[in-house]
Amino acid sequence: MTSPKKHKEDQINPADKFNLLDAVSYQDNAIVSREIASKDAGTVTVFAFAKGQGLSEHTAPFDALVYVVDGEVEIHISGKPHFLKDGEMIIMPANKPHALKALEKFKMLLIMIRS
Repeated sequence: MTSPKKHKEDQINPADKFNLLDAVSYQDNAIVSREIASKDAGTVTVFAFAKGQGLSEHTAPFDALVYVVDGEVEIHISGKPHFLKDGEMIIMPANKPHALKALEKFKMLLIMIRS
């Protein structure tokens, strides 16, 4: 996988109405993220990945729920591939290696649960 340029957009303010699809914009050869909420119990972040961009295999000490908002992604969890598209979701369990690659440009909502 390539080394993506990562961009972070401004945080969304509580009680502000927004469209999840419009919360982040696609950028060529980049991964764009925007934090929606951050609390001690976890975070909610929306990402936009350009086609072919991804995250290399890593682990996290807590569960992470991925909800695909737009496009298609291949997510590997403990070496097993999972193919997700618009409207589908998966939980990446704590301490299990996982990686992802955008099969086409895609957006996801990532909910990290720390407790």
